Amino acid sequence: MDHQEVSKPESATGNDGAGNRERLVLLVNLGTPDAPDTGSVRRYLREFLSDPRVIEVPRVIWWFVLNGVILVFRPRRVAALYASVWGADSPIRRLSVSLAARLQAHYETTGQSAMRVLPAMTYGKPSLREILVQSIHSGVRDITVVPMYPQYSATTTAAVYDQVAKVMRGQRDLPALRLVRDYHLHPLYIAALAGQVREHWNAQGRGERLLMSFHGLPQDYVDRGDPYARECQATASALAQALSLQDGEWFCSFQSRFGPRAWLQPYTDKVLQEWGQSGIGRVDVICPGFAVDCLETLEEIAVENRQFYQEAGGGDYHYIPALNDSDAQVRLLAAIVSAAN
Repeated sequence: MDHQEVSKPESATGNDGAGNRERLVLLVNLGTPDAPDTGSVRRYLREFLSDPRVIEVPRVIWWFVLNGVILVFRPRRVAALYASVWGADSPIRRLSVSLAARLQAHYETTGQSAMRVLPAMTYGKPSLREILVQSIHSGVRDITVVPMYPQYSATTTAAVYDQVAKVMRGQRDLPALRLVRDYHLHPLYIAALAGQVREHWNAQGRGERLLMSFHGLPQDYVDRGDPYARECQATASALAQALSLQDGEWFCSFQSRFGPRAWLQPYTDKVLQEWGQSGIGRVDVICPGFAVDCLETLEEIAVENRQFYQEAGGGDYHYIPALNDSDAQVRLLAAIVSAAN
């Protein structure tokens, strides 16, 4: 199954005249360009960075910054980064498709054949909006939307809600609709993360410190009420407790800052540079906020931040992969969907 196929849900059989009996589950992630080239990346960045949920700057000012600066200079560099991790497809899309297929297989093997699982993206393809429209027009009357962000933020989860609302405003016969807000302290989520860390330690040995790196957010977004930072801290504390880590053995940081404004701190790259300068012999890094691996984990964390750490004098550096399409992630999502229904 490729991403072109999954963007076109099939009509379910067994329509009893009251609507489609199929129950659709949408696993929604941020997005990806269609290809690792400058044009595709520019189109993707234009869609992504034009969302006022993502960039809270007056629209007129931001239009000039986006179109006069960012979309002129940034796409070529970002395209090169995507090319370094792309493979047969974008990692986030490939892993999202695989995860949806594995959750679909779980429902089929447990006798829940009415459940249909599809991956979707807020920006890019497979498009959340297109899938919703096609599904409603095919008669689907029961939809559960799971934003693949364990920690809620207005820049991510709320952006999914906005896309759903735009589609629903144009429909007369609305389906039953459920939207998952977050799962940052779900017991199966914390257990899955802890299991991922232990599996890595068993196979590769244990580092002196475990860094839990979350995607960053402008500090003023949090100051205005976004709960993201405290949910990240809660996840990090729960994971440390599950692993029986003591103070000084684990740290929480924030990556992927952009522009001159202050973002959530401490910054991941700065922490790793400080650890390298202090002579830490080995560190392990996990990114609990990413459901599947993507550019920000496979290039920024696994490659770029490794260089920062080691060039500063640090020793061994190990990135612990995201939950991806693991059995633990499938069980977690099945439980989240069950609770939502």
